[in-house]
Amino acid sequence: MKMHNFNSGPSILPQEVLNQAAEAVLNFNNIGLSLLEIGHRTSWFQDVLDESRSLIKELMQLGEEHEALYLHGGATTQFMQVPMNLLDDGETAAYCDNGIWGSKAIKEAKLFGNVNVVASSKDKNHTYINKGFEIPATSKYLHYTTNNTVEGTQWHALPETNVPLVADMSSDIFSRNMPFAKHSLIYAGAQKNMGAAGVTLVVVKKDVLGKIKRAIPPIMDYRIHIENGSLLNTPPVFAVYVSLLTLRWIKKEGGLAEMEKRAKERAEYLYNALDSLPLFVPTVNKEDRSFMNAVFVMQRPELEQPFLDECKKNGMVGVKGHRSVGGLRVSMYNAMPMDSVKAFVELMTEFNNKNL
Repeated sequence: MKMHNFNSGPSILPQEVLNQAAEAVLNFNNIGLSLLEIGHRTSWFQDVLDESRSLIKELMQLGEEHEALYLHGGATTQFMQVPMNLLDDGETAAYCDNGIWGSKAIKEAKLFGNVNVVASSKDKNHTYINKGFEIPATSKYLHYTTNNTVEGTQWHALPETNVPLVADMSSDIFSRNMPFAKHSLIYAGAQKNMGAAGVTLVVVKKDVLGKIKRAIPPIMDYRIHIENGSLLNTPPVFAVYVSLLTLRWIKKEGGLAEMEKRAKERAEYLYNALDSLPLFVPTVNKEDRSFMNAVFVMQRPELEQPFLDECKKNGMVGVKGHRSVGGLRVSMYNAMPMDSVKAFVELMTEFNNKNL
């Protein structure tokens, strides 16, 4: 039976990336050693790291003012590491609260300075994106989450501000063209669109660093990681290599413009079905719907489990919504083939017609 992987993360990877990664585990680049056993300071891995970081900046169209780092700890560690490096005691940072991950970032930032929540969608269960809010010019930075994986909302236009912009792009990075250069700091867990779980990308504009008074442990200081070329400590070699393979695949397939085109096609096909089938009810404002994560509920809640059972029978995994919000969710990252979306829509249509 063909499997359709709608998991929100770790998520689907291109088949050719899986094949190449599997080969490297046995014999990396025909050197007679597994990728899992080569030294991280060898020229073999240095080449991997150099190409990966170069591809990141190429795809994002960034210059020398930005640095790309591969770090440990997942995006969750960045909730702490960002304010640790950018926010001093007594200073205030602006944050947008558009879902669970923004809320967690706010909680961590409060340990290092003041937080001004300039926009919140909590009043409507995070089913929309705030627009037109004010950002005080004295803010050290504005932090927002570009795509809310759990709630299914996405920023389709950048927040307008003159303060440094910080973005958690974990679930839509490399899925579309964006003005990346306008950001002072971008971070993302790799396990959605840029590789396997175990490594975190940080892209930082160097001129925002070194402006706070507090002492920062070296392992948490972006400047030290830049000086050491992402090799301050042993990196997750395998995860970095899978990221390189995925970045190569994105470039080969046509870059971010092609990824965006495919994302919109998948999302449009699915949302058109959701809007036309009475048993399935999207929960997000139309203009704020995510191209990556479609979130919806059943008109008759008692049919949710029977529908999930049908998904399982048909090899469709990862459809159950996040435990914090319930409902259903279909994640459609870069490697998702259109055939899987069409198969899911066909199943929804059949289930809808049988249970009306």
